[in-house]
Amino acid sequence: MKVLLDTHTFLWWNLNAPQLSSTAKTIIANPNNEIFLSAVSAWEIAIKYGKGRLELPIPPDRYVSERVALHRFTPLAITLTHASAVHALPPFHNDPFDRLLIAQSQIEGLRLLTVDSKIQQYDVVTLW
Repeated sequence: MKVLLDTHTFLWWNLNAPQLSSTAKTIIANPNNEIFLSAVSAWEIAIKYGKGRLELPIPPDRYVSERVALHRFTPLAITLTHASAVHALPPFHNDPFDRLLIAQSQIEGLRLLTVDSKIQQYDVVTLW
């Protein structure tokens, strides 16, 4: 199964946070699944860290890349197609990071691992 992590899912996995569901843990830990992390999540993490709204043990440029390598996640770049597709999404969700994750999930045929109930309103397969 190919799965795209929402930003909070990536952070909770790395922090072993209790908010991460047992289903999410099983999916991420399964070596038969290909787990993707979007560049938009790295961007969101960097912005929150820069504003002091997110604490990390090391700066985000190292944190994200080291954790992606450690867990053998597949980086997902943002393409012009991904960015342009956001315009066609209904306005259920105003978060630009999540809207781009939704577009990427749709275009790349990825399931989106998220607790965000607003994302479930879109034409995308979500897991939690």
